[in-house]
Amino acid sequence: MLVFWKEKLVILAVPKTGTTAIADALGERADILINDPPELKHAPLYRYNRFFRPMFEKACKEENMETMAMMREPVSWLSSWYKYRTRDFLVGRPVSTRGISFDDFVLEYCKDKRKPFANIGSQAKFLEPRPNGTKVNYLFRYEDQKSVLGFLEERLETKIALPKSNVSPDLKLDLSPDVKAELRRTRAEEFELYESLL
Repeated sequence: MLVFWKEKLVILAVPKTGTTAIADALGERADILINDPPELKHAPLYRYNRFFRPMFEKACKEENMETMAMMREPVSWLSSWYKYRTRDFLVGRPVSTRGISFDDFVLEYCKDKRKPFANIGSQAKFLEPRPNGTKVNYLFRYEDQKSVLGFLEERLETKIALPKSNVSPDLKLDLSPDVKAELRRTRAEEFELYESLL
């Protein structure tokens, strides 16, 4: 999470959407940069609404902070998680995907109760508006980097050069049609939200 006080902007760090590169590029420019622990770095909108928004409004007397986030195409997002969890440092741990096919990983993700290696949350849940009206004000497709960078450069009045950060192993992954259909059926909200971002 990055907070730009003068510009009244909070960048929510949806996992696997390039926010580490944004933090590397803009961290020194931010007024608040949260890199650890992951529960705060990747605070979803409901956690922002519960903890950070009240702090900004009550302690800091600022009620006009806006939020920005990116969402990745759901299959691409899952492939990034899968690749990340094949890394050597995770081998032998319950979250490792080493030795598990991408189809099996996605099928496990489709379940309500998942094994640890596929327990990675939900972009739709991360970004879900709150009953009090708190929502992500600017939500972009991760794949539309031109719009993301254009928005940030205009809002922050600075040029941005994104470094390559936290890059997953280069694996060729194909999802079988049956598994993709199951993913679309069981996680329709992910696709509906992504496809609404034009």
